[in-house]
Amino acid sequence: MKFVPTTRFAGLAVVLACVGFVASVAGVPETYSFSTVAVVALVVAIWDGLVGTSHSLLTVTRRHPPVVALGAVSKVEWEIRSDAKRPLRVMVADELAPSLRADIRRFAITVPSGSTVEVSTRIEPTRRGRFDISTMTVRIVGRFGLMARQRDVPLTTVLRVHPRFRSKDEAELRIKRARVLEVGTRSATGFGGGTDFEQMKEYLPDDEYRRIDWTATARVGRPVVRTYRAEKNQSVLVLLDNGRVQAGLIEGVPRVEYSMDAAMMLTTVATRLGDHCGLVGFDSQIRTVLAPSRHRDQVSQVAEAMYNLDPELAESDYSGAFSFAAARFRRRMLIVLLTDIVDHSISGALLPALPTLSRKHIVLVAAIRDPQLEQWARPTTLSPPDNEADGDMTPEELISRRISAMNTLRSRELSIAKLRNMGATVIDTSPDRLASELGDAYLMIKGTGRL
Repeated sequence: MKFVPTTRFAGLAVVLACVGFVASVAGVPETYSFSTVAVVALVVAIWDGLVGTSHSLLTVTRRHPPVVALGAVSKVEWEIRSDAKRPLRVMVADELAPSLRADIRRFAITVPSGSTVEVSTRIEPTRRGRFDISTMTVRIVGRFGLMARQRDVPLTTVLRVHPRFRSKDEAELRIKRARVLEVGTRSATGFGGGTDFEQMKEYLPDDEYRRIDWTATARVGRPVVRTYRAEKNQSVLVLLDNGRVQAGLIEGVPRVEYSMDAAMMLTTVATRLGDHCGLVGFDSQIRTVLAPSRHRDQVSQVAEAMYNLDPELAESDYSGAFSFAAARFRRRMLIVLLTDIVDHSISGALLPALPTLSRKHIVLVAAIRDPQLEQWARPTTLSPPDNEADGDMTPEELISRRISAMNTLRSRELSIAKLRNMGATVIDTSPDRLASELGDAYLMIKGTGRL
């Protein structure tokens, strides 16, 4: 608790000081000198700060949703309740992190006697993670506005900013498409054919000839085919690489953010189609584990497991992560590794560890191809540059950059070929296509009965 002079007090002090100075010059007796006037002003100000400014008369609360998605707009609300016998002039400053992008963090209001006033601000988080919003600083201004009594109010609330689910609409489209195909009249229902027997039906011209059940056909006297549907209760495990290669920016966004979106897309589609989906986040060690489940809020659990992960600027331990997954989850499943395809990481760490999983499971590696790198690899001309940055480069520098980009892309293609030769399915695509192509790959694998 402390007393803080107001701007009104400062103005009054200046005026009184001038009056005291003039009085001294004019030869006014010492009683009316500057020092006497200053003491009187200070006593009045302290009295103003003491009387009717007790914080026991004021109750301040803060409200906000427990979870907000990255980039989504939400609100923080403050409620100020006064039990004083007079209107109170109140000033509040709250500890909202700059990355929450709050419209206001401090405000001044007048609270009528025995009333409650609500104030709110809009927030739009620009960073994931856990935000412990703690101390609120509250000032109650005295009756004459000369002095305020200030107190730091401990009021801790927790705001969790989850990854942004950019591909939510794409996930819904794939779920609808899969369900339409599954209830169709083709003999191989699902997404291209399942292995879970569903029923017998009369043969139609678009049915597969190999699906005809000759025993049933002989019994009823007309062609009958077996229909199948895609199996349910299968398992999918996402291995989210949280290491150095995922810290790089693509179009201003860290790679790991796109990977998290893809993980939520896959979880949504898989669980809604009756499969179990889980997550292991890792870098040089295991950071988070979520067992496969098909619970209706599993995508929220995946977001909760990922939201506080920040890429570690160290090489990821693929061998350790793969061994952990193989030992912890023994049932055959689709294992999706969300990472970046960097030649030294692939050759030195990922490829030697891959057989740990591929002996029993289906492995899919999904990564983002940098559009900027592809642009740099295009043929360079001496025509006016496309942007200001290129305009600062000499033709020799542009050619050198192109050669470097081409070499990087060539190494990437070689790494992809190595992964495919080891039996892995590989997705290497643009940032805006990663989640949707991963969803399509899952549906294809599921529909062809590979699980």
